[in-house]
Amino acid sequence: MINMLHNLKYTILTLFRSKMLIFWTFAFPIILGTFFNMAFSNIENSEKLEIIDIAIVENENFINNNAFKETFNVLSDEKNEERLFNTKYVTKDKAKELLENEEITGYIILEDEPKVIVRTSGIDETILKYVTEEIVQTENIMKNIIESKVNQGIQNPEAFYSNLYNEIAEIMEQNTANIENVSNNNLSYTMIEFYTLIAMTCLYGGILGVTAINNNLANMSSKGKRVSMTPTSKIKVVISTVMGSYFVQLIGLALLFVFTIFVLKVDYGNNLLLIILLSLAGSFAGLSLGVAIGTVLKTNEDMKVGIIISVTMLGCFLSGMMGITMKYMVDKNVPIINKINPVAMITDGFYSLYYYDTFDRYFFNVASLLIFSLIMIGISFISLRRQKYDSI
Repeated sequence: MINMLHNLKYTILTLFRSKMLIFWTFAFPIILGTFFNMAFSNIENSEKLEIIDIAIVENENFINNNAFKETFNVLSDEKNEERLFNTKYVTKDKAKELLENEEITGYIILEDEPKVIVRTSGIDETILKYVTEEIVQTENIMKNIIESKVNQGIQNPEAFYSNLYNEIAEIMEQNTANIENVSNNNLSYTMIEFYTLIAMTCLYGGILGVTAINNNLANMSSKGKRVSMTPTSKIKVVISTVMGSYFVQLIGLALLFVFTIFVLKVDYGNNLLLIILLSLAGSFAGLSLGVAIGTVLKTNEDMKVGIIISVTMLGCFLSGMMGITMKYMVDKNVPIINKINPVAMITDGFYSLYYYDTFDRYFFNVASLLIFSLIMIGISFISLRRQKYDSI
């Protein structure tokens, strides 16, 4: 026990004295996060759906059409945080004038059938057409329901109107969800980059693992020669080394979270504790990968560090750090790669919190990271036990 505590203390002190380690695990993620914030800070604002100026011709057909009136009242209500339109109710001539002067994106006129009049094609024009088509489809569905019910005959009028109301209410609720502004929830390129940054920071803990385990190898350091000559159990050496390295890594991870939250004002949403939990599992995976590389490869420390950095950056690339489409391409064509890629496990866990209502996929990724870590530590232990030296 005393030997374990001594090795734990020595591991922590040694890691903190290395300027190279402090840079890669503490400074580099913060610098990269700052660049991300500078490069992507305006992306979300440019991608959000802006309020669209439109006009509706207030003729008799529109006045008598409750579906159009109620829908656009809701979507144009200034009290509604998710409103899509700033709607003007005008005559046909006035609508043409507003469109010619480019004061509106387009206008709707209800004649024999609703028509959307626009000058150009673009996302705003597409949204206006989509909403109009949704209303028309909903109207047609409701008419078909009413006609089918009437054709069946009304034997129980009270039950008939109750069922009819419930069916139409359900359709209207589904229709509202279809035209709701969800751009704020689904177009967060900045968050994708920061999620990958956290994953990269977790895997950079492997550098700590490589350095720490090298200090316990007889062919890598003088301290390792002394360790090899003592009766200390190899498993105790691995455990104390991992614990010390993990402690140092968690300090770097905590600094990154503090910096991004309080300085860069990154909003991690309502699942911050789950994000931290996933980061802890990811850090353990990165550290164990470094320990495994440090024990298995018979080369110098600089080469091992270069390998862990290369493996980390390749994992980040395949998981979408340099472009989110890459992760999609890998998942589609070679899914096994990201199944064993710890960076992809971490980012996928973050995505599952961001996009899904359930936590099944999230906990699957946490479990996968823990299993990955145990496999790496097992490999390290086996490799250490098999190491023998003719002379020290």
